[in-house]
Amino acid sequence: MSPDVSTVDTSAAATDALRAALAEIGPRWASDIAFYSQRTKDAYDPVLARAPKADIAVTRDVAYGDHARQVLDIFRPVDAKTAPVVVFVHGGAFVRGAKRTTDELYDNVLYWFARQGFVGVNIEYRLAPEAAYPAGAHDLALALDWVQRHIGSHGGNPGRVLLIGHSAGGTHVASYACDPALGYLGRHVSAVVLISARLRADQSPVNPNAMGVRAYFGDDSSLYDIRSPVSHATHCHLPVLVAAAEFENPLLDVYALEFAHRLAQARGRAPRFVQMKGHNHMSIVAHFNTEEETLGRIILDFFDQEGRA
Repeated sequence: MSPDVSTVDTSAAATDALRAALAEIGPRWASDIAFYSQRTKDAYDPVLARAPKADIAVTRDVAYGDHARQVLDIFRPVDAKTAPVVVFVHGGAFVRGAKRTTDELYDNVLYWFARQGFVGVNIEYRLAPEAAYPAGAHDLALALDWVQRHIGSHGGNPGRVLLIGHSAGGTHVASYACDPALGYLGRHVSAVVLISARLRADQSPVNPNAMGVRAYFGDDSSLYDIRSPVSHATHCHLPVLVAAAEFENPLLDVYALEFAHRLAQARGRAPRFVQMKGHNHMSIVAHFNTEEETLGRIILDFFDQEGRA
């Protein structure tokens, strides 16, 4: 059984400037990911700086563990009472990245969900090589334990948690939700969204982040398959939405389809899969809290339909 794939044309909802910037980058994304990632951030930052943020209270750098990077930010609508919770996990090829990669990214994701009535939680975590596999999933487990104990005092409902991971953050989310060896299997979570996630560890010649994969998953590539989230997709019992950009880091879209296919085989029905037409690996999250809301609305519908505890 193949995954249910929908290709979403979001260009009509984007501003002219953003639409032009994304079109200029287009399939050139993979030829110089660092350069075009910065171009994408530069295009979105001024738009996000003007984006709606009123009536959202933000609490920064709340510790959920002892390490300096084991901190999270909370985005609370001022009238939140037992609101659903969205937990976001950033990317960075396992060796870099932060919950605020610029002054606007990734705050924009949590601001948008807070505007929809969620309490948002933006997680930072330890990086490789200091914190190698499976440290990302362990940090996520610590953060979600914190959410379970404390989010009620911030107006959130710990029984309604949507967990979203982007890129390497999606790896940690998928490992947390699916890998039986880690023992978490998505506890405290109602549903999962994997956005441009690295779901298979590889040392492919086309992998621009092969060094990051090695730093996190280790030097012994014979262990990569058993450590890859895609190998454990059948153990995931949570509702899952898989999203990929049209212009991805090489093979991430292929691994996303592989993960969705394995879920479909195990469940006898296809999970939700969306390809964001015109978007690249960075803009697929950078566009949140702009005029474009297609992916956000798809996620809200998914959570409303399938993520009820």
